[in-house]
Amino acid sequence: MSLLSTQFDGMVNYCSVGGVPAYPFLVLVLQLWLTFAPVADKTAAYFHISLEMVNWLSMVYLLISIPFGLVATWVLDSVGLRCAVVLSAWLNMVGSITRMFSVLKFLSLGSWNYWYLFIGQCFCALAQPLIIFSPTKLAALWFPDHQRATANMIASMSNPLGILIANLLSPALVPEGKHIPLMLGIYAVPAVTACALATLGIHEKVPPTPPSASATNSNSQPFFTGLKMLLRNKPYIILAVCFGGGIGMFTCFSALLEQILCEKGYSNDFAGLNGALFTVCGLLGAFLLGMYVDRTRKFIESTKISFCLSALASIMFAVTSRFRHQAIMLAITSSLFGFFGFAIYPIAMELAVECSYPVGEGTSTGLIFVASQIEGVILMILLQALTVHVSEDPFSTCALDQDGALDWTTPVLVLAGLCSGMACFYVIFFHTDYKRLHAETISADLVKAEDAATAHVPEP
Repeated sequence: MSLLSTQFDGMVNYCSVGGVPAYPFLVLVLQLWLTFAPVADKTAAYFHISLEMVNWLSMVYLLISIPFGLVATWVLDSVGLRCAVVLSAWLNMVGSITRMFSVLKFLSLGSWNYWYLFIGQCFCALAQPLIIFSPTKLAALWFPDHQRATANMIASMSNPLGILIANLLSPALVPEGKHIPLMLGIYAVPAVTACALATLGIHEKVPPTPPSASATNSNSQPFFTGLKMLLRNKPYIILAVCFGGGIGMFTCFSALLEQILCEKGYSNDFAGLNGALFTVCGLLGAFLLGMYVDRTRKFIESTKISFCLSALASIMFAVTSRFRHQAIMLAITSSLFGFFGFAIYPIAMELAVECSYPVGEGTSTGLIFVASQIEGVILMILLQALTVHVSEDPFSTCALDQDGALDWTTPVLVLAGLCSGMACFYVIFFHTDYKRLHAETISADLVKAEDAATAHVPEP
């Protein structure tokens, strides 16, 4: 109990940035990203478009995050957290409202319906980097060193929590394609609410009292200087490639899960359940590993073990998903994939800061996400190119009126192979010092020495 009370002492500071709950807003951004993925087949039928065009509604997030991710890192490290969160809230609200135009019958948009949907997704995609890049910055500014990994975990896990909500809510709201307007309307309500809360309620960028030595004596490098330092940092490059690839794989898995399973006869509800298990177990894994790393400081060992176990889980899923009537095994493998895969997420973000210090937290984590978006786009295009059309399949539950279903056997096996290769490369080649912790230790020792010297100075 003492460990738990120590870990969560002051967590309320994190969940309320300047008096506004930041955590629900973080969840909302990711929720809008995967609005259509769990009901991809029904979306395609409703708008009379192909599955590839539906997938672009998710892929646009990856593409936009590549150039705008650099802007987001500059905003976080140069302008501040408050500006980043408020700007993200407005972009998210404008995007969610624009999406509504695609289903308003009285506008008679015709073939333009899809493009209003796409433009709305683009606005929401601009909002994503501003929030996703912020957890390490928030943890560094608001928490002492023994709580940073846990605080980072709480915000970082808003990503899978948003995925969880989308996987459960979208199939529940859209039993048939005609219910898509209802789904878009329901998703727009929290976006507008979050924008109002962020605009009116966020007042502070940093806490009144710095919680750690690194926060007190912040010496983050200027943005472009930091970028140059990162590109010359070999451990950071290895981490960015491997962990960025891991994020890209998880993005593909989340966006394509319904399409992978429906061809083998599994329903959208079951695909949503698998996505939910993937996410809930991921939250549990991240929670446990975050607390463990806060206590032991074993960042490298924890990420290497978790990466290897997630690779094994991806192989299990690749094999199991190719067979019908394997609901229990699919649920187990999805749970294991999420448990070990998402556990790496917040710890790797902290590790990125440790190996790149004194580069700004927004820059060091932001560049990894930019790398992940690039790798995610490549993976999405590659995996879709490897699919095979199945025009007649009596077992398929894919609700399509054109093109038939897609066989994902080869793409899923390729995804598992890439995950295993990334894990092996990371285990063999990644090594680094904990630069921020080392700097904080030196700073603490200097303060103690100064205090001791002051105490021994005789009074005149």
